[in-house]
Amino acid sequence: MEKMLEVKHLEQRFDLNKGILDKLKLRNGKLVKEERIVKAVNDISFDIDRGEVFSLVGESGCGKSTTARTVIKLIEPKGGIIKFKGNDITQFSSVEMLQYRKKIQMIFQDPFASLNPRQQIIDILAEPMLFHKVVHNLKEAKERALEILEKVGIRPEQAARYPHQFSGGQRQRIGIARALAVEPEFIIADEPVSALDVSIQAQILNLLIELKEEFNFSYLFIAHDLSVVKHISNNLGIMYLGKIVEKGSKQHIFNNPMHPYTKALFAAVPKLTGRNLMNSKEIEGEIPSPINLPAGCFFHERCPYAKPVCREEMPDEKEIEKDHFVLCHLY
Repeated sequence: MEKMLEVKHLEQRFDLNKGILDKLKLRNGKLVKEERIVKAVNDISFDIDRGEVFSLVGESGCGKSTTARTVIKLIEPKGGIIKFKGNDITQFSSVEMLQYRKKIQMIFQDPFASLNPRQQIIDILAEPMLFHKVVHNLKEAKERALEILEKVGIRPEQAARYPHQFSGGQRQRIGIARALAVEPEFIIADEPVSALDVSIQAQILNLLIELKEEFNFSYLFIAHDLSVVKHISNNLGIMYLGKIVEKGSKQHIFNNPMHPYTKALFAAVPKLTGRNLMNSKEIEGEIPSPINLPAGCFFHERCPYAKPVCREEMPDEKEIEKDHFVLCHLY
């Protein structure tokens, strides 16, 4: 199986200090230098094969979207390696990345913010086709744009409208159409259904699955809803504070969750019976700040099973069963 994406030990940090004066703080009558760095992604690794859907799941603020934007190099990584189809693109400049831009496309969480309000829909699709030379001229670009819009459920007579004239679900379909316009091989879908009604969510998910089967895309799918990722994923990674604490196939994660945080996520899903089917203890407390990460395992302050070693050492990744990995001292 061809590897579409290989991510090894990826790191992303953001310096909140604007300059040297921002770093200087008065503590007990003395000037001290204080670094304020957000550690958003902390040494994560995963692979995605051709035709596979790999989902990253976790609470808001855990680093899922930052991972997606770093992988596509909208943000330069601070550490680690990113390989696309075997080519190391980690240090590529914006000019060197141009040849990969049409192969890797992104569907954004907020479709309205990602569409140019001054352009008609047909021009939003035609422009990237002409830029990446997918077509020979404007006439061919507009013909292809109409075909793609029809494929995602937008009628040809709607192509001359502007983004504000569409509903949220329709705008997300247009976002998907724009990603398809340049014939990509790999698509990053950053919470593409979180802002939509449940009935529209199902339509968009089914559309993404149909397109994957037709064009053999690979997806990196970002979500915080377990029911959504169960519907579309082959493999999953569970993220907490910028770390992947558990990863494996959909069957592994849903049938045999191992990490206390994964179990807590399942336990939090509303159930008609009112019973906690995972037999998991509830987690308490707030998520620690990514500026001041806790020592040892990042989850130990909220973990009901924490041991002394959890407070001192970050656990190593362990393979519990074939291709099922967990980051926890309990195993």
